[in-house]
Amino acid sequence: MGIHTQPSIPTSSVASYPPLPFLDTKEGMGAVEDFPVLDFSIFDEPNGISALANKAQAAFETTGFFYITNFGLEDNEVKEQFELGKQILQLPKQQKENYLANLADGDYNGWRPAGSIEQFPGLRDNWEAYHIYKDNKENERNHPAEVTENKSMIYRFHRHCHEDVGSKMLRIIEAILEVPEGTLVDQHGYDKNCSSFLRYGKYHPRTAEDNEKFNNMYVKDHTDFGSLTFLFSNSIGGLQVRVPDGTWKDIPHVPGSLIVITADILQFWTYGYMRSTVHRVVAPPAEQQDVERYNLIYFLRPAGDALLNSIQSPLLQRLGFNGKNDSAELVERRRSSVEDWILKQTAKNWVPASDQREQEPEIDALFKKL
Repeated sequence: MGIHTQPSIPTSSVASYPPLPFLDTKEGMGAVEDFPVLDFSIFDEPNGISALANKAQAAFETTGFFYITNFGLEDNEVKEQFELGKQILQLPKQQKENYLANLADGDYNGWRPAGSIEQFPGLRDNWEAYHIYKDNKENERNHPAEVTENKSMIYRFHRHCHEDVGSKMLRIIEAILEVPEGTLVDQHGYDKNCSSFLRYGKYHPRTAEDNEKFNNMYVKDHTDFGSLTFLFSNSIGGLQVRVPDGTWKDIPHVPGSLIVITADILQFWTYGYMRSTVHRVVAPPAEQQDVERYNLIYFLRPAGDALLNSIQSPLLQRLGFNGKNDSAELVERRRSSVEDWILKQTAKNWVPASDQREQEPEIDALFKKL
């Protein structure tokens, strides 16, 4: 994409910050061989898509978690986005308050302050984020100068995540499901009205004493609500994935990689064949405890008016994923739109901890008997 080669974009203020701490650590990092790595450099080769589909299929059936390399962005382009996110999130709180997202209505467009969610009674979360939605009329809002002055750079990056990485990944899924090309890609057109967004995030470090109060938890176990989540890997530990035996695995840093997390819509659309990744964030290893943990994430979502009905797939039919054993609740839920599902799940974030029940993600509960 060549973001760094565009002389019309003022990036000097972004580059003025020292590099993020990409630390080396053994504690709190799993084994790379536990999760497949898809090399997108072969995507356009003869049989490239089928080779990638074969490698990804087992992951979709189990954890829904894997990596991508050679996804069309240079390391400095990704680091530039990390630095921009750092600059935005280091703005004074009073200034960021001018760009608050309308969180109560499920709209994340803008700033999400730390402490927005009560994790445990009287204890609130430690992460903040700035979200940028697609560049269209429906998503117009005011942004700080750090965003407006770098708008072209941001939206080229935004579009690449959606139209290049996202579309290629959806094409691989189409190959796995043996459905016509475009079946999933067309539901995710960049011009469609959906809530796909880019997140610049920051976890504020806690003391060891505070971590103990929070059971070492930064973000409780959950699934994501859209189709796919793309998380740019960095070496600050803490991300964990639940594997089929119910245990948790630490996620290793693969330099230059993009982490793929399968989300709820794909589980709905495939009768539960593809699993929405249950994941969480815990306190990082001891040697990283005092480090601010920045992240860069793209949330890919289909058109808001798309339904949760499953798609017709030869593979699913052969394997017996056909909805015949769906509960009445799941059948009813399939009549909902993507937007309704996302808003319903987002609303749960604002339930006070004292009113919350310790329970599995709703997507797990709906498909538990299948």
